[in-house]
Amino acid sequence: MEKTNTFQDLVVWQKGHQFVLEVYKITKQFPKEEIYGLTSQFRRAAISITANIAEGYKRLSYKEKLRFYNIAQASLEECKYFLILSRDLEYTDQFQKLNDLINEVSKMLNSYCRNIANKNNYS
Repeated sequence: MEKTNTFQDLVVWQKGHQFVLEVYKITKQFPKEEIYGLTSQFRRAAISITANIAEGYKRLSYKEKLRFYNIAQASLEECKYFLILSRDLEYTDQFQKLNDLINEVSKMLNSYCRNIANKNNYS
C-alpha cells in the first residue's frame, strides 16, 4: 500500500465516490413516489460506503479501522441489492455500468481489509 495523506488519496474511496455520484444521477430519474423509499435508501447506503472509508481512515487502531471498513462493505452489499431492484423495476438502464463499478469497489475494499488484517494479525 502506498503512503497516503488523506482518505481522498485512497483509490478505493475515489472509486466509491464515483459510485455515489452515479447513484445520485440514476436516482434523479426514479419515480417521484420513490423519493422516501428506494431513492432515499439507495443514496444513504451509497454515501455510507465512502463515509465509513473516510472515518475508518483516521482511526488509530487497526481493529477500529477494520470495523469501519466492514460497515462500508455491508453498505456496499446493500447497494448491490438496490441496484438489482432498480433494474428489475425498470428504473434504470445503467445496471451494467454501476454493477461493474460497485464490483470494482468491492474487490478493492476486500483487498484493503485483508491487507490490514494480515499485516496486523487480525484475520
